[in-house]
Formats: sequence, C-alpha cells, structure tokens
Amino acid sequence: MNVKEILQHVDHTLLLQTATWEEIRQICDDAIKYQTASICIPPAYVRQASEYVQGKMAVCTVIGFPNGYMTTKTKEFETKDAIANGADEIDMVINVGWLKDKKYDLVEEEIRILKAACKDKILKVIIETCLLTQEEKKKMCEIVTKAGADYIKTSTGFAGGGATFEDVKLFAENVGEGVKIKAAGGISSMEDAEQFLSLGADRLGTSRIIKIVKKEESSGY
Repeated sequence: MNVKEILQHVDHTLLLQTATWEEIRQICDDAIKYQTASICIPPAYVRQASEYVQGKMAVCTVIGFPNGYMTTKTKEFETKDAIANGADEIDMVINVGWLKDKKYDLVEEEIRILKAACKDKILKVIIETCLLTQEEKKKMCEIVTKAGADYIKTSTGFAGGGATFEDVKLFAENVGEGVKIKAAGGISSMEDAEQFLSLGADRLGTSRIIKIVKKEESSGY
C-alpha cells in the first residue's frame, strides 16, 4: 500500500483543547493537499471550516466528547447543531457507565437517536476500548451493528489509551455486515497505519501521518 492510498483512509485530526483557528485552517489546507478522507475538528470550528473548504474536504466533528456521559438529548442537540453548521460526519462517544451497568438498551437507543439525527451523514461510534473488557468490546460490536451506525471507533485519545492491533482484529471478527472500523489514538507511523488497514480498519484517526509525509518531503525523500 502506497502513501497516497493510506492517506485516503485518514481522518486528519486536531481535537486539542488549545486548538486555534489558524491551526484548524492548516489542518484543512493539509487535508485538501494530501486528499485525506476528512478533517476531524472541534464542533466550534465546524461552520468556519465548512465555509473555508467549500466542499473540497469532508468535515467531521465529535459529539459527547471526550467523556460521553452527557444526556442523550444533549448529544442529539450537538449532532443536529453540527450538521446544521456543515458537518459531514459525526464521531459520538458512548456512555461507558451505561455499558458497565449493562444498560444495553439505553446505549443502543442513544446510537439510534443520533443516527436518526445524522440522516444521510456518517455516524461513527467511539467505544473507548482502553476502558472496556473484552466482553464489553464484543457487546459493543453487537450494539453498534444493531443500532445501524456506520462505524465503530476505538478511542478518543483522551482516556489514557488508543488503538491497538488486537482491538481492530476483535472488531473485524465481531461487527456485523455494513459496519466499518475506525482506529484512532496513538497511530504514529506509516507501518502502523498500514497494519491497522490490513487488519480491517477503514479509517484512521490521526494527526501524525501527514506530519510524517511533510517531514519526508522536506528531507528530500
């Protein structure tokens, strides 16, 4: 797999609390130049970024981020607001406490409500794998499939852990037909990116891959 092919699977991401518009604009420029799958940015910048990219790049944002314990109505409002502002893709965080309490119906219903709010837009479900048991991860594969989401996603990158090869392999073995996989958090090399894709990931949430490409270009490779 060549670099261009890998970049087509990247959600070029900047979700730091300190992110400024100048930094977001650079993310937009780089994503357009290198033709990534999307940019993934904070909700407050969605309208500005959508107007800036003028349809040249998909705009993804996060909902219930990073802890996921907001009410469902709050997440629904966030989702509708983001789409009204121009978001093309939504990455939501589940309520991990509900999962731990085995309130599976509530977890599934919340995903359904947000998918309905997305209409024809893509919904990715962040399950925060570093906080879950193997059985909980498998259960979330089942719930995400039943709820009709488009992707299951490993991590926010804010909970002390990120994507692992083992978790992506587990997803690939347990999600239903039509559910794609996004690996996010800690993807720091082209080799890792290619490995995640070979294991079944369709998207990679990362800020580092384009940095690697730009560094190699500046070095004359």
